[in-house]
Amino acid sequence: MNQELYVGVMSGTSLDGVDAVLVDFSFTPPKLVQNYFLPYDPNLKRDLLALHLQGENELHRAALLANVLSNLYAQAINNLLIAAEISSKLIVALGCHGQTIRHCPDAGYSIQLFNPALLAELTGITVVADFRSRDIAAGGQGAPLVPAFHDACFSHETSHRIIVNVGGIANITSLPPEDVVIGFDCGPGNMLMDAWCFENQGKSYDENGNWASKGETIPALLEALLMQPFFSLPPPKSTGRDCFNLNWLRIHLKGTELL
Repeated sequence: MNQELYVGVMSGTSLDGVDAVLVDFSFTPPKLVQNYFLPYDPNLKRDLLALHLQGENELHRAALLANVLSNLYAQAINNLLIAAEISSKLIVALGCHGQTIRHCPDAGYSIQLFNPALLAELTGITVVADFRSRDIAAGGQGAPLVPAFHDACFSHETSHRIIVNVGGIANITSLPPEDVVIGFDCGPGNMLMDAWCFENQGKSYDENGNWASKGETIPALLEALLMQPFFSLPPPKSTGRDCFNLNWLRIHLKGTELL
């Protein structure tokens, strides 16, 4: 069987680093050949977080960071192919989402930062990018992207499957047999958990949920958090740091011993 090799690159809302995968699409479902992870430098994470808010000289800073990210993506891809012992000449194309810094579909846009042309030059591979704009232009949310993958890999002829994906933002995919696939964001995921863990523990994430396992649910706080209007919106819907962030959490924590 002839291979149909593609590379996928993703850096999510949690800002922990770059995931790169080599996939063979000659199989059904597609076969994972190799994966590689490259963590973000703390300074890069800091600079990307700063772009989520209004600030001085944003366009210049964003353009510079787009090039930094593209070089990092290229490094991850090259290391991925070295690990797989595959030449870049055998790759049909690579898909790269870029780093989301603003997600505002209700205002008609979503910004994913990187330089596709530079990435193509650095890797010698055809780059597919700008995954969200067409859907937003057609009145959609442009997110989440993962339901298409869930449909390809997990749909079943007779079973109605529900997939919950806890990334930086959590999302749900409904895969009914012989019916329309539905997917939508359902709230904050490890993006907010990681930020809270770093602020209180000085760690980038809560390994194995060890710290969280020692806590207890605070019903009044949970009820207050669930009053966020996003939770009552009907799908399709999407969200990000513009809505769920540490400042949002701190507002609800005022007057509690947790702050």
